[in-house]
Parts: sequence; structure tokens; C-alpha cells
Amino acid sequence: MSKILVTGGAGFIGSNVVDGLIDNGYEVIVLDNLSTGFHKNINPNVTFYDVDIRDEDRVRQIFELEKPDFINHHAAQMDVRRSTQEPIFDAQCNILGSLNLIIQSVATGIKKFIYASTGGAVYGEPKYLPVDENHPINPISQYGISKHTVEHYLYLYSVNHGLKYTVLRYPNVYGPRQNPHGEAGVIAIFTQKMLNNQRPTIFGDGSQTRDYTFVSDIVEANILALTKGDNVIYNIGTGIEISVQQIFDSLKNCIGASSLEPIYGDERVGEIQRICLDATKAKRELGWIPKTDFQWGLEQTIESYQSTNK
Repeated sequence: MSKILVTGGAGFIGSNVVDGLIDNGYEVIVLDNLSTGFHKNINPNVTFYDVDIRDEDRVRQIFELEKPDFINHHAAQMDVRRSTQEPIFDAQCNILGSLNLIIQSVATGIKKFIYASTGGAVYGEPKYLPVDENHPINPISQYGISKHTVEHYLYLYSVNHGLKYTVLRYPNVYGPRQNPHGEAGVIAIFTQKMLNNQRPTIFGDGSQTRDYTFVSDIVEANILALTKGDNVIYNIGTGIEISVQQIFDSLKNCIGASSLEPIYGDERVGEIQRICLDATKAKRELGWIPKTDFQWGLEQTIESYQSTNK
């Protein structure tokens, strides 16, 4: 049985990936400092370490003790707004923390490093849509820069030290367990507020678009990447633009909050206007396609928040 170390395995996406790996028969170790993750998300069948990925000594000890076969790296500072306000913190978490993991991966001879990057932030404001992997990389947020920098480190350690890796550039992921009280995750934030009969805030006029992909589809991409796509970067997404206003209107209809109207605030620094991702390459080489209809995914997300609110 292969052993996989998942960083950020108590977070929204990471914990769902952990569950998928467990269901597919893998042994899983979770490393998470619980800064944005939650104990309740941790699968009971894993070995858990409450450790920050920037802690060189502890990370080295865990690698030497557990000897994982694969690394699935989801731990990150993932808030675009925070990255613009605290760029040094963003770089420390996303660049130095990731580099710490890469160095230990090489030192212990892991089979492969799966890295969760961002398709929503590395490209900057798109020159064409949907964006494919050949699109210029011009991020306009510190978050986009820090996530992209790690892709270069993975390439370097592949060429110089033989490290195998796959990079998955994510869209806007949504679904159960997304934190509705953070600064990122518009569907989670809107859903929680509207279930509580509160008006959500739309920053800008609501026309800005994103590529929304359900978390179970993201899990599948991570599992496929364990055995396919060595040393390759893939966009993961639907290729469909959905605006913030559409999100609000769909949630309003599903929840039955006919009297609620949004509050419109100023646009935020570092946020692009439009994005959707061309995942043709992932379909061709990984065999990955998004399977979840957006409306169905939205209904599943609402149900999960309704059940946790009871």
C-alpha cells in the first residue's frame, strides 16, 4: 500500500482529497497547522501531525519517520486579499514552506510530488478565454506570484535531482467544508450569509467571472495525477465563466431568499475581472473531465451548510 503525505489535509480541498485517497486504498498522513483547517475535517483513518510546513526540523523528522511514497501539497496561504496586504507572510508560507517540502522530498527519494497551484491567479487578466497552459504568466497578486514560483522550483528539482511532479492549476473550487467565515470562497460566504437571512457583499458590479468546479472533480484529478502526467502542468476547470451576480441569483433562487439583495462594495486590489480554464490537456493526458453540473453542485453545497447549521 502506497503512503501519501497530504499537507493542508484538514482544510477544505485537502480534506476532501484525503477522503478520496483513503477510499482508493492509500495510507495517508496529514500535516496541517490548523491555521485555516479544522480538526473536524480530519479523516479518522489518517496519522495526523499538527505542524507548520515552514518548520524545517519537524518536517524533516516526519519525512524520516514516515517515509511517504508521495507528497500531495495543499497547505498554503490561499487568500488573494491577504497576499496583497501581507506579501512577506504569503511568500513565507507559499514559497519557503513549499521549498522546505521539496527539499525533504528529494532527500528521502519520494516517488512523486503533486502540487496544488492556481489557474485563477497565475495568468493575470486573460488575453483570451478559456485560458490554456500556453497563456502568458502575468499574475497581478502576490498570491499568484508565490504559487507560480513553486512551479519553477519543481521544474528545477526535476531537472537537477530527478524529482517527479505534477502541477494542477485549480479554478475556483466550491463544495462542502469550504469555510464560510474566511475571506475567500464566494459560494461558501454567500451561502452562509443568505441562509442566515443576511445580505452578502459583492465587490465590484458583479460582472467579474470565475471558473467554478466542484470539489469532487478536483479530488479525481489528484488521484489521476499519482500515476499520470509526470513533470507536467495542467489546468483543471470547466472552461465556463460564471459571474458573481449569477452566483448570487442562483443561490437566492435555491435558498428561496426572494427579498434579499446584495450590498455592492469597491473592487479589491489584485482581483482579475474574468477567468475560465481550458482543461483539454488534462482530458487528453490524465483522462480527467469535470463531471458535476454547477446547479447540482450548488444544491449539494447548500444542503451541507443547512445540515451543519442545525
